[in-house]
Formats: sequence, C-alpha cells, structure tokens
Amino acid sequence: MPLLQFDIIEGRSEAEIKTLLDAAHRAVLTAFKVPPRDRYQIVHENRASNMVFLDTGLGFSRSDRLVMVRVFTSPRSDEQKQRFMAELARELQENCDIAGEDLMISFITNEKGDWSFAHGVAQYVTGDL
Repeated sequence: MPLLQFDIIEGRSEAEIKTLLDAAHRAVLTAFKVPPRDRYQIVHENRASNMVFLDTGLGFSRSDRLVMVRVFTSPRSDEQKQRFMAELARELQENCDIAGEDLMISFITNEKGDWSFAHGVAQYVTGDL
C-alpha cells in the first residue's frame, strides 16, 4: 500500500494533475504489483519560491515542471524501488511531458502495522487485509 505525495509548482490544470496521478498509478501497479484499487495519492501545490530543488552537484537544471514524489510504503527491495523510479520517469515523460531532470523521488519506509485504512483499526494487523 504505497501512499504517494506530490509537491508541484502551482499552475497546472485539473486535467494535467489527473494525467500525472494516473501515470504515477500505472508505475505503482507495474513496479509493486498491487491491486488496482490500492491507490492513495495527495497533491500539494506550492508557489515556485517555496520549492528549492538544486542538482546536488550532478550538473543539470530543473524547470517549473518539477515534481517531487514521496513514497510512503512498507519495505520494498532495491529492485522494486528502482523499477518504480524508472517506470515513473518513463510514464511522466511520455504522458505529462515532464523531463527526468524535473523528477525527484524519495522513499519513506514504514511497517504494515503503521496503517489504519478506516475506523481506527490496523487492518494489516487484524488480518482484514
């Protein structure tokens, strides 16, 4: 059950955001093999001045198409994470015209017992999931 949080610079249309989220979900399905309704996404729109993302000395520049994705998930293998990163980059390039330089991804790992999907119940722990 990954939860994806996106930080983007404000100004995209609702249709552009929907395309972005749909593309990201396809990457999740491909990389993590989760059920299609295992979809949890949040978008935060920010003023450009509130997003400072340099290149860590790697020699590229970013544009106002920048997308920062935080992936909250149970532990995943390095192979799964790398597959997700590559799939997301491909999906965003092909469907959203977002260059690889404008994509940053960070994984935040937690355990299944850290999640409650409703009613204050840890469904992974109780066996409901």
